[in-house]
Amino acid sequence: MTATERPAAPAPAPAPEGEEKANAFVGLSRVMLLGFVRDKGTLFFTLALPLMFLLLFGVLYKGGGSTHVKVAEVGQVKVLDDARAQAGGALDALEITTGLSEEDALTKVKKGDLDGLVLQKPDGTLVLRFSQADQVKSGTVQGIVNSVVQNANQAAANVTPKYALDAAKVEDDSTKPIQYLTPGLLAYAVAMGAVYGASFTLVTWRKSRVLRRLRLAPISAGTIVGARVLVSVLVALAQTALFLMVAQLDYFGLKLTGNWWLVVPLVVCATVAFMSIGLVTGSLAKTEESANGMNQLIILPMSFLGGAFIPLDFAPNWLQDVSRALPLRYLIVPAKSVLSQGGGLAEALPAMGILLGFTAVLCAVAWRFFNWDDA
Repeated sequence: MTATERPAAPAPAPAPEGEEKANAFVGLSRVMLLGFVRDKGTLFFTLALPLMFLLLFGVLYKGGGSTHVKVAEVGQVKVLDDARAQAGGALDALEITTGLSEEDALTKVKKGDLDGLVLQKPDGTLVLRFSQADQVKSGTVQGIVNSVVQNANQAAANVTPKYALDAAKVEDDSTKPIQYLTPGLLAYAVAMGAVYGASFTLVTWRKSRVLRRLRLAPISAGTIVGARVLVSVLVALAQTALFLMVAQLDYFGLKLTGNWWLVVPLVVCATVAFMSIGLVTGSLAKTEESANGMNQLIILPMSFLGGAFIPLDFAPNWLQDVSRALPLRYLIVPAKSVLSQGGGLAEALPAMGILLGFTAVLCAVAWRFFNWDDA
């Protein structure tokens, strides 16, 4: 051996199988997370757009909670004047306008500028004219005026009523609309991020042959799916933290109850459920455009039927039955309960079980149609 020759360096020992899988999982997760952060469109639709909905609805409904109707008092209506002189009462929900003639007031009612007009005839008869354009407000004004008339009759007759009514709303005055808006819009945001993340990743990687290369690499399918799940869960938890921070600002006034933390496992279970939808659409779609169309056809109807934007308390029974088949409902309802209504494990655990069951069924469907490449 000459002086310039050196013994060959020994080959590095192969990494243990478990360490190799862990490195692959971390690497894939990092690539997926960086891809999400660098994709401005995905960032907008996943974080910014749902947050804009929260801010918009929060401002629109701020200070809401009771139905106010606008009524014109034509001439002197002694019954209304006497009722208004009392503290509180049914007239709290009325916004009374005076100084209008009967003709002008009637014109405003027909146009929708006023919800009704009230005048009193010389014989004591109260005349109410209202519009049926808004069923809720027309019912409200009829009920209020009818109540005022009944109270006036009882006072005039000096008769003690045999029965009494003690009616009160179940919510206290500190309850604000934001406590009902936040769970629905958060569920919409989580669904958007999870469905689109899983679907677009699958379609893009299949088109660019990344899935084919990963299949030939010493990486299991479980590692790939696990990395995608981790990234989707991290994004969903970031959405949750952002929504709760914004909703708790003094302007909106979200008040969290003691078991609010249960929203975290609910969001995790819902994320994997929504991801399973994305796996199905990503397995069926051949292009990003077709995946986008499928996702929109699923997410938007599910959001409305699941109660993300509009409460379903007064919806027909058949519509409520349809909503029970949608996974979004099982995030919105228990999240609302644990965030603002004092709910606990009794409300959260059944919903989490249903979401995980939904995940298992949809993953089986996705596996049936899954392809590593377009061939």
